[in-house]
Amino acid sequence: MKKEVKKAINLRSEGKLKESNELLLKLVAEHPDDAFIHYQCGWSYDVLGLESKAVSYYEAAISLGLSGKDLEGAILGLGSTYRTLGEYEKSKNVFIKGIKLFPNNRALQVFYSMTLYNLNDHKSAMALLLNCLIETTNDKEILSYKKAIHFYKDQLDQVWR
Repeated sequence: MKKEVKKAINLRSEGKLKESNELLLKLVAEHPDDAFIHYQCGWSYDVLGLESKAVSYYEAAISLGLSGKDLEGAILGLGSTYRTLGEYEKSKNVFIKGIKLFPNNRALQVFYSMTLYNLNDHKSAMALLLNCLIETTNDKEILSYKKAIHFYKDQLDQVWR
């Protein structure tokens, strides 16, 4: 089984997306309780642009006990997929849980900020993005304004006269 999963992942990395997806669907049928295979199958639907088909595989992967980096990826995939399908509250709930589990994962926070934007919570979306930016950038120009950006991230609607 491991050899076939690796083959499917390699096919995806080579751009053979349909072949990868077909192999993963076969593997899911043969191993319905394997969380990692469900995760890979969800991912394969995502890269094919078939997000609505990815959801059940991501959900299964998470409920079957996926862990570590793979769980982080599945949570990001599921939250992002819900967002692209317009299911913003579901996306928000997934990202909130994911950020609680993986508070240092900046990708989860950035994708969550997109969901906040879609929910018209622009202030929180910008604050989260700006925080991620100032805590992760190596850009000297941005870092020279770190204190100001940190201060303004929560004051975006404030006008000083």
